[in-house]
Amino acid sequence: MKCKFFNGMGGGMSDQGNVCYTFEGAVELAISMEEEGFRSYLDALRKVTMKGAKEILKEAALDELNHKHQLEKALIDGYIAGDAFQQPVPTMNLDYVLAKKELNANSTPQEALAFSIHLEKGAIDFYRRMSQGCAGAPMGDLFTRLLADESRHLQSLEDLYEEHFLTEN
Repeated sequence: MKCKFFNGMGGGMSDQGNVCYTFEGAVELAISMEEEGFRSYLDALRKVTMKGAKEILKEAALDELNHKHQLEKALIDGYIAGDAFQQPVPTMNLDYVLAKKELNANSTPQEALAFSIHLEKGAIDFYRRMSQGCAGAPMGDLFTRLLADESRHLQSLEDLYEEHFLTEN
């Protein structure tokens, strides 16, 4: 079996023959991904001043911490609890229509939500590349499960955006 793996968070693939991540290596990589997301939200929280924008970013940051905690627990337990057959859920792909921009002190809740959607889409892309790169290997299932979790989170952010900022009129 040939397995591709990725160097760092940038997603650059290297062909390493029969090499793929161990469970611990895969979970450590996922923890790094979640930590990077948390730090992005934390940086954004320090910039924005609008209450609604802060609430959106705070909730997203706490979700990242929860993901990271679950992954760290998996390192201790030696497995990740949950349904091994979870599949990603469809999303609206709002990241294609929403501008990706840095947040500042005057950022609105709408801009904070768009920022969050882009961060989650980045995590989805990362886990999709990892699950495809390790398809057929034991870690492929782990990355597919993480991809499914992130897609559900993105779907809830997009639903929130649709509810508050996309009107029929």
